[in-house]
Amino acid sequence: MTFSNEVESFIKDYVKKLHEGTASVFAGAGLSIPAGFVNWPDLLRDIAHELGLNIDIETDLVSIAQYHVNENGTRDRLSQKIVDEFVEDTEETENHRILARLPITSIWTTNYDSIIEDTFIKEGKVPDIKHSAKQLLTSRTKRDLVLYKMHGDALHSTDAILTKEQYEKYHQTHEPFINALTGELTTRTFLFLGFSFTDPNLDYVLSRLNIRFSQDKKQHYCITKKPTLGDKANPDQATYDYNLRKQALIINDLKRYGIKTLLVSDFSEITDILGEIERRFKKRTVFISGSAEVYSPFERQEAIDFIHQLSKGLIENDLRVVNGFGWGVGSSVINGALEAIYARPMKYSESQLVLRPFPQFQTGNKGLKQLWEDYRRKMISLCGISIFIFGNKKQDDEIVEANGVIREFEISHELGNICIPIAATEFAAKSIYERIMPQLDEYYPKPELAKKYLNILADDKIKLLDKVPKVIEFINKLSK
Repeated sequence: MTFSNEVESFIKDYVKKLHEGTASVFAGAGLSIPAGFVNWPDLLRDIAHELGLNIDIETDLVSIAQYHVNENGTRDRLSQKIVDEFVEDTEETENHRILARLPITSIWTTNYDSIIEDTFIKEGKVPDIKHSAKQLLTSRTKRDLVLYKMHGDALHSTDAILTKEQYEKYHQTHEPFINALTGELTTRTFLFLGFSFTDPNLDYVLSRLNIRFSQDKKQHYCITKKPTLGDKANPDQATYDYNLRKQALIINDLKRYGIKTLLVSDFSEITDILGEIERRFKKRTVFISGSAEVYSPFERQEAIDFIHQLSKGLIENDLRVVNGFGWGVGSSVINGALEAIYARPMKYSESQLVLRPFPQFQTGNKGLKQLWEDYRRKMISLCGISIFIFGNKKQDDEIVEANGVIREFEISHELGNICIPIAATEFAAKSIYERIMPQLDEYYPKPELAKKYLNILADDKIKLLDKVPKVIEFINKLSK
């Protein structure tokens, strides 16, 4: 898909921040509504009707909630409505799933529902949920994500931020949240999704950051939809023109806070953008698949040096390496990666090497064969590029093609990874090459480019070590 220059620039910057570990998300109601949850007007519709007000023409919704409390002397019905509307088993959207697959370690939200944490749990990640100020004092061990629910949680609805009075006192009752958000807005890059920028708490933090840092603000982004003539919010030309002008003013005002707005014509484009972010991030993570009982047609040392230098070169090009510790290959992958990392520890990190040795014994009700299948799929799903080298094993005293490497190729292709067989190493790698070449269009976005490099990697007249820079060159061109 082709993106505008502004969106293209954002994608590149956000992918870079993901690799640096400084990317965050701020999720508003617009992220949860497509999953089936109500928006604020629908949440308060019955409440407004009871007060004799028309929710469709009201804009100050927190005041509606406050009026209800003033009239009844209690917020019991409001708390119950949060439970009724936001505590339900709903299906997450593709946007949620993409975010859960990305290495985002910090998400802020004003939503009450649990769909974000539920999606991360499905992805096998551990969320550390903070919905009260006291929870900021402790940390969950082995957490993958801190989820700041700054307005509370549906399961604790009596404490949820709802009324105007609660908003007015938020800087006193929830000062730790404001301090934490202030810190993250100055050190991390935020992507605001499904947010209207009418929340008084966020406005409070952003305005003070603007005063404090003035010209040295951190760059943040938000994605929002352009008004569409003829939809419910823009039934006629006059309304459309008005909303278009208002949006332009809001976009310009957000610049004061360092927030750059990216406009889309349809909400589906947000999914396209997030999907492209995931694809590009994964293209900087390389799975090395291979096993070698023998290194024929090469000498053992030549083959080991090649694997070592390949892994080292990937790290030195700011790529992550994932490996399942294949027989005869894994040790050289580890040694090469660690040589690069330890030579320049201030530039490269141990997090660039991800090792996933295969389980050797049955666990629970799953047999070893199923465990390996699940393990392979999970490991390969971390990556966007898969390299295949050698791929042989001993079976009944004979050297045969490693079916595990072939299976890793099939999974890689199924998951959308770009597959790079180094066919000169023979066995499974050569079989994969022979399967790919007749149908390059199915495997590569740039088939002519792929053909050029795959043939170089298959050429047995080119020394193995000379193929290392060609592999990295190929990957860099695929990542653009």
